[in-house]
Amino acid sequence: QSSAIDLGIPMNKPRLTYFDFAGSRGEECRIALHLAGIDFDDVRVKSADWPTLKESMPFGAMPVLQMPGKPPLAHSNAILVFIGRQHGLHPVDAFEAARHEAVMCAVEELRHTITPTLRISDPEQKRVAREALAANELATWGSQVERQLGDGPFVGGQSLQVSDIKLYMVVRWLTSGTLDHVPATVLDHCPKLLRLYRAVGEHPGVKAWLAKSAH
Repeated sequence: QSSAIDLGIPMNKPRLTYFDFAGSRGEECRIALHLAGIDFDDVRVKSADWPTLKESMPFGAMPVLQMPGKPPLAHSNAILVFIGRQHGLHPVDAFEAARHEAVMCAVEELRHTITPTLRISDPEQKRVAREALAANELATWGSQVERQLGDGPFVGGQSLQVSDIKLYMVVRWLTSGTLDHVPATVLDHCPKLLRLYRAVGEHPGVKAWLAKSAH
């Protein structure tokens, strides 16, 4: 197993490789690394360069985390749990940790449900698919996650952990109005989830990263 995904850059500290935009799976890993206080190389791949890099990735996808002397680690949930366990951003108790990981799996399942609609080029077909998605799968998903949340503001109570970062990223996307034909009000029936979203966004460490990545 090689630890070298050759980007032509010498590696002397942890490196996270993802597409060159501030969203989705890559951004949640960047935020986690930032909150953990890890100095890392934030490698951002242009879409045009991706086809040539794809085969060198463990599972043909990004994000990928590289730790000096270790083989590359793929999949956002695995990366988040690894960072979280090392830096107090994931529960120590095995059952509570699994409960958080179940929520993180639910985010990935939702992304896989949405992704096919991103590939629809016909405007009318896209509108019909997205409106159905918003009314059905997205509304149901929100209600299911809402049931997993307690007094909050976070999944585990008072302290922010990696599961919260993951929920924050997907809620930000769904309520941003940038997903055509998905109303920004799609999660208005989920007050606990929206409270969590606001709490993560107001966390000083998260705010610092978002301010930095906006430039």
